[in-house]
Amino acid sequence: MFGIVRPCRHRLGEKLTAQWTAHLCGLCLALRGDHGQLARIVTNYDGLLISVLTEAQADPGGSTGRRTAGPCPLRGMRTASVAHGEGARLAAAVSLVLASAKVRDHVADGDGLLARRPVALAARRVAAGWDRAGARTGSDVGFDTAVLVDAVDRQTGIESLAGPGTPILTVTEPTETATAAAFAHTAVLAGRPGNAAPLAEAGRLFGRLAHLLDAVEDREADAASGAWNPLTATGTSLDEARRLADDAVHGIRLALREAEFTDGGLAHRLLVHELPNSVRRAFGTPSCAHGSHPYAPPGAPGAPGGPTPPEPPRRDRRGLLAGCAVWLGLACTCQLCCGTYEDPWTRERKEGCLHNCDCDCCDCCECCNCCNCGGEDGCCSGCDCGCDC
Repeated sequence: MFGIVRPCRHRLGEKLTAQWTAHLCGLCLALRGDHGQLARIVTNYDGLLISVLTEAQADPGGSTGRRTAGPCPLRGMRTASVAHGEGARLAAAVSLVLASAKVRDHVADGDGLLARRPVALAARRVAAGWDRAGARTGSDVGFDTAVLVDAVDRQTGIESLAGPGTPILTVTEPTETATAAAFAHTAVLAGRPGNAAPLAEAGRLFGRLAHLLDAVEDREADAASGAWNPLTATGTSLDEARRLADDAVHGIRLALREAEFTDGGLAHRLLVHELPNSVRRAFGTPSCAHGSHPYAPPGAPGAPGGPTPPEPPRRDRRGLLAGCAVWLGLACTCQLCCGTYEDPWTRERKEGCLHNCDCDCCDCCECCNCCNCGGEDGCCSGCDCGCDC
């Protein structure tokens, strides 16, 4: 499970945690139901936003809803109410096509086992199957995945031509276009065509943010391995990347205000409250602002004139297929949901998705203080996520 939106259950609260888990499980089961067990490995946190947005706009009793799913190892063999319908299927289609692109990118880079011809050939076949499967499911819900495939194809060409001085937004444009199309189609599925334009804008900025944060998080590892990184290739500084990321978060907040939701609590929480935490996490700044600041004070480790902070020990990354094998093992033992585990690909220590708290604040209102809400322009203006702030 990957993605930039990784909410803390303490911030979500019991109600929104249950909703978020229902969409996560709904995406996973939509992938399995339409495309088989192997497709479940492309389940990701960002993909479920498509399902969340569709349900947030839909009229009660429409084509979206809940069903009771049977026991699953990832839920400790418990049944659960999960999201189903066109939103979950659109999320599955988008996840499949973008995961296919990620596989092809790993093959092109010769990462890990994919440097071996037989493994690379098998991976290409899996990716091609995911492309076809995503196109079929997308067609079923009226979404043409060609816009995603075209964005992926253009991305390769743009990266090959990018160099020092190339605007970083030129590199992020294909991702922005793909996510804008996916977000906008949720308005079509929900029968709210008036929401298509603001959600397309929110999706465009979300794609920009996802691309930037991925580049920031991978910058050091890419430098060590010699892999291509958009920030390094274009000479974009971390300060400029942070400015663009903060602007994208603000733009998403404004775009969502223009959309009409039936029940937008979870969408608001994920896209307004959690995205700033994703930015702070990627740039290594505190998730909560209780007496802390984005930049270290003079004399502190990492600050000008201060001691050099110790570098974290490097861990070799696993290749794509080896990581998938480890993921399957973790899924069978329920550690992805309920335990502490080593990330299948990066080897970082992580908490299960139901215990993934990245801050010290443990209730909604404290977290509202963290993102400096309040006031006419604060991110809790018009907040319907359960906060009182």
